[in-house]
Amino acid sequence: MNDLLNLTGRVLIALLFLGGALQKAGDPGQVVRMIESLDLPGQLVWAVAAFNLIAGICLITGPHVRSWALVLAVYCIATSWFHWQLRADPWQVTIVVKNWAIAGGLLILAAQGPGRLRIWR
Repeated sequence: MNDLLNLTGRVLIALLFLGGALQKAGDPGQVVRMIESLDLPGQLVWAVAAFNLIAGICLITGPHVRSWALVLAVYCIATSWFHWQLRADPWQVTIVVKNWAIAGGLLILAAQGPGRLRIWR
């Protein structure tokens, strides 16, 4: 049962990153504007989209889950800074809280590991 719950949790967290990759690739304008509003090059959207896609796939399939979970936890905390810069919008504050909660789940995953249900070791 623990392995099934672990896999289910990994898939649910991965869906967030996979959805983010698709959103950034399908309609990058909003993210580009947010990145540029912080004086960063808008073209970073493509690197972030690729990172989200690869990370989501790795969380589901299993290679180096502990490492990916740690990197993604740091990513969630770091990207919270971008949303916090836009805190005049209450929705952005909600995203900060969500990112920190996801980071917490990822840290638990990093501590526990992927369990036995994975494609790659």
